[in-house]
Formats: sequence, structure tokens, C-alpha cells
Amino acid sequence: MFSEELEKISWEETTRDIYAKTASDVEFALSKQRLLDIEDFKALISPAAIPYLETMAQLSRKYTLERFGKTISMFVPLYITNSCTNFCIYCGFNHNNPMQRVILNEEEIVNEYKAIKKLAPFENLLIVTGENPAKAGVPYIKRALELAKPYFSNLQIEVMPLKAEEYEELTHSGLNGVICFQETYNKSNYNIYHPKGMKSKFEWRVNGFDRMGQAGVHKIGMGVLIGLEDWRTDITMMAYHLRYLQKHYWKTKYSVNFPRMRPSEGHFKPNVIMSDKELAQVTFAMRIFDHDVDISYSTRENAEFRNHMATLGVTTMSAESKTEPGGYFTYPQALEQFHVSDERTAVQVEKDLKALGREPVWKDWDEVFDLSTIKNRYGKQAI
Repeated sequence: MFSEELEKISWEETTRDIYAKTASDVEFALSKQRLLDIEDFKALISPAAIPYLETMAQLSRKYTLERFGKTISMFVPLYITNSCTNFCIYCGFNHNNPMQRVILNEEEIVNEYKAIKKLAPFENLLIVTGENPAKAGVPYIKRALELAKPYFSNLQIEVMPLKAEEYEELTHSGLNGVICFQETYNKSNYNIYHPKGMKSKFEWRVNGFDRMGQAGVHKIGMGVLIGLEDWRTDITMMAYHLRYLQKHYWKTKYSVNFPRMRPSEGHFKPNVIMSDKELAQVTFAMRIFDHDVDISYSTRENAEFRNHMATLGVTTMSAESKTEPGGYFTYPQALEQFHVSDERTAVQVEKDLKALGREPVWKDWDEVFDLSTIKNRYGKQAI
């Protein structure tokens, strides 16, 4: 399990290593023609790399075009409940926050699916819940997946960490991918932000990615919440974690996300602020570090910045997101988990991406593979 590997990595030493990197270290990492290691990644996200951002941007663009072409995969999140038993101090769904708790019923869930399909030809759906296993646990999530299958071809979830056998059970109900944010890898400070509830169990959460891999989940999404701890150290820990998962669960696809904190009902003020330039830096660094990893930006980021980064390294984007449960049809004025920054419609996002020479893709063809279509286009010998 990764928690055992993490015990061998010092947070403090990692931080010192990053800030001790020099221009020579950055140039060495940029000159490599083979796979970069963690020390190279530390150099590329260090302050010493800031003068090299233009070089990094061009490399990131080059590797992205080679691996992904000009496509941008589009997805939409749907919050089906804000019921939560955790006390995360930065989250609008914090159990202590006075708010109306909503758990959508089957009819309401289907109404949300229908409303989303009217926005754009979304095929990639992310189902999001608060963490309340008793009232919105695996049976509830399983049913939501089953109801989604007639409307969407690629289904992901962002829910509480589950057991390996539960993830496997959900794969039989249409689950393609799981997204989970570790929030922070700083174990010493983790419970400051997560004082009570299942989310307060650091090892259970960080080892959830192992359980996803053991269950054969097709795609695993990772992320740290920018605003809690030193972002350079946190993202380096995520890079360690990514390499570990790729080694142990090599059949699985991976994505990464760097969500910067947005205002929420919890009124938590971020401890650290990441600038646009720094977010660009870590995006370029991650692409140079791993040419194949999917890099995702949500509507937390503003439209202009998302447009710019779509040409330089980002490969997946959400659009027209609602962060309140039932926000597309049932409860459009409910309490949000956080405020979005990019408020464009999905149609406008598509238009803007095409104007930049990018091709929005609404379906994950990698998972939903139509053999009959291949046979019709290329003949039996193609199969």
C-alpha cells in the first residue's frame, strides 16, 4: 500500500530539496530525452524553473500534441447529494454547516441526466456525492450508475473511498473511472483540516487508490487541494504516488488535477495562494514528467486561463458545471460546494476551443470501443 511507501518520504526534506534546486538542475531536467525522475520533477516545479517557463510551455505543447493530438475531452459533473458526515473545515458540505441536505431520488436523478443531455452531447459524466455511507452509500451510487447508462457512455464517480470489492462491484454497473483528491499528503497536518468523520482517516484515504487499482478500475483520477499546504511539496508527493500506481497497476489510465481553492460556505481562507503563472508551471512540469497522464482543469479556473492552457498541456475540461446537488434541473438554487469561475455554457466552451484549433471530444472512445464500427470502416483484418 502507498501509505507504507509514503512513510519513507520526508515532507520536510522534500520541501528543502525543491527549494534548493538550481538553474543547472532545471536545465538538466529539460535536456533529458528519456523518462524524468522525481528529482527532475522537483526541479521543474521549483522557483528556479520560473525563468524557463517559455521553454517548458513549448515542451509541454509538443508532448501533448504527440500523445493527445488537438483533442480536449469534455465532461460534466453531477452532484446527487450534499449529505455528508465529515467536518472538513474548508468545504461547503461540512456537516456543521447549517444548510438543507439533499439526496436526490431516482426520478430526480434521471431528470438531471435529461437536463444535462440538453446542454451538449456529453457522454462523460462524473457523479459526485458527499460522504454519507449510511444514507448515500454503495447501493445508492450503484443505482445512480445504472440509471445513467442509457444516457452516458463513460461514467466516473467522485465519492467516499470504498473497499476494493465495492469498486469492483460498481464496475459491473457501468463504472469506468474514479476521481479522488487526497487533499494533502502532509500526514502531520492532515487532521487539522479533517478533524472528524471517515475522511479523518489518512491511511484509508491514501490507500484508496490501491484499492481502485486492485479492483481493475479503468481510470484513476488524482489531485491535491491547492490552498492547504505548500503546493510544491504536495504535488511532488502526488508525483511519487503516480509513479507508484503506474508501477503496480500498469493497465490503468491516470489523470491529475490541481484544484485551487474557491470560496465556499465554510468561509475557509486558503493558507497558500497559487498564481496563474505557478499553475501553468506545474501543468507544464507534469506534462514533461509524464507525457501520457491526462491533465484536467475544472470550472474552478476562469475562461481565459482555461482557453490558454488548452493549447499548452490540458487534455480534459468540465463545462457548465453546477456544484449544488440537482443543480441542472431539480434544485438550481441549492447551496454550492464551491463557486465556479468559468460560467460559460458548454456550447460556448466548445466554440471557443474550436476557435483555438482544438477539437472538443464528448465521448471516451478508449473505453467505449465499438468493434463493429472498426470492422465496417477498415474490414475484418483490423480486428
